[in-house]
Amino acid sequence: MLTRRRLMTGALVAGAYAGGMGLARRFGRAAAAGAATVLTARPGEASITDGGPTRGIMTYETDTAGPGGLPPVLRMRRGEPFAARLDNRLDEPTTVHWHGLRIANAMDGVPFLTQPYVYPGDGFDYRFTPPDAGTFWYHPHCNTLDQMGRGLAGVLVVEDPADPVFDAEIVLNLRDWRLGGDGQFIAQFRPRDAARAGTFGTVRTANWRRVPQYDAPAGGLVRLRLAATDVTRILQLVVAGAAAEVIALDGNPVATRFPLDRLMIGPGQRVDLCLRMPDTEGAIATLGDVRGTKPADLATFRAVGTSLRRAVSDLPALAANPIAEPDLSAATEIPFVLSASAEERPKDGICGSLGYNFWAINRVPWADDTGDPTAPLAEMKTGRSYVFNVENPTPQIHPLHLHGLAFRPMNSNRQAVRPGFSDTYLILPDEKVQLALVADNPGDWVFHCHIIEHQKTGMTSYLRVA
Repeated sequence: MLTRRRLMTGALVAGAYAGGMGLARRFGRAAAAGAATVLTARPGEASITDGGPTRGIMTYETDTAGPGGLPPVLRMRRGEPFAARLDNRLDEPTTVHWHGLRIANAMDGVPFLTQPYVYPGDGFDYRFTPPDAGTFWYHPHCNTLDQMGRGLAGVLVVEDPADPVFDAEIVLNLRDWRLGGDGQFIAQFRPRDAARAGTFGTVRTANWRRVPQYDAPAGGLVRLRLAATDVTRILQLVVAGAAAEVIALDGNPVATRFPLDRLMIGPGQRVDLCLRMPDTEGAIATLGDVRGTKPADLATFRAVGTSLRRAVSDLPALAANPIAEPDLSAATEIPFVLSASAEERPKDGICGSLGYNFWAINRVPWADDTGDPTAPLAEMKTGRSYVFNVENPTPQIHPLHLHGLAFRPMNSNRQAVRPGFSDTYLILPDEKVQLALVADNPGDWVFHCHIIEHQKTGMTSYLRVA
């Protein structure tokens, strides 16, 4: 197995890229071809506050999305091949992780585990066929706190031609920024906060704007695709001034639609809403976050035109994604304990830790970048069913994310569990939950808290499906 120490050796990486051999084949790099989306990661500046342009942002661009703005919404279709060429114009290595997509392991975008770094001036070809329709997102898995904190996170929509027809669709990329009064970046984290709930941003945005307003047909049905791309903040969502029902969670249709009422989601999660706009032209509906002591409006929606007088009950159900049902009668149980850590501080690394160990899974914090590979938390057989018995004895909430696979939350001692599949579970303090799945996607899959400070200070590892 290729060790992380060897992968860090510049000559080995350079040789693999130059010769098209060994490492490049090992990690599934494909030859360039036509029809690929060129996704350029680059630094820049953007107008986030009234204090002038914020310098040092990071964003993605395509040939249809110009420089200096919000990363584009990438669109693809379920069951159809997609290709993207990452062109790294940053001053540091990066990768792309396709969050929530059940694709081949070689395309998962995790340095040291599935692919090498993409160094400045270099590129990588991602090719896959998305099996599921829904709302997903894409982001780096390299120096994640800084790169994501500076804006490198975009929404990804996988369309199904059989989806019901809405009168409008609005995609919202929900995230904070760590900015000072002058509109410039301040430190991305504070160690004392990383050991708790995480370091919160100072400026809250939707699509990189503070409380943007969107027009939509009066009396119409709007599909709101919401992605929580922040590195820390947990949201509790409400809509005022209109009716809204949850139609999908984390890319998967819900078994039964339900009204949006203080729904809590964490970093990495997505929610699809059917928003029934007010009938009166000029009336406003407001999406808000009511968690914590400072509730905030996130975006508003203004009704325009003559009312279409549509009803949510007229909307057909979304088609289910083709996810295998776990066989609980034959499932193997695997325990996971999310815990605090007091182990010796690791060495800092661009894709590993922040230089501290505060958190762990099964009491083992993730090792630093320069060590030999850590053994997987568990090894699973391809096609077998498993139940993860996850326990959170810590005083913090953890959005637990699994790459490459989808699980079904089954039982919890702290909260009602809605039937359906997901890739991220928001586990409460002192909660014990069972997550059932079929291990039907071979590879080494990262399993981590998506509060990035928790991930980068130890609460991460990986599972092997073979």
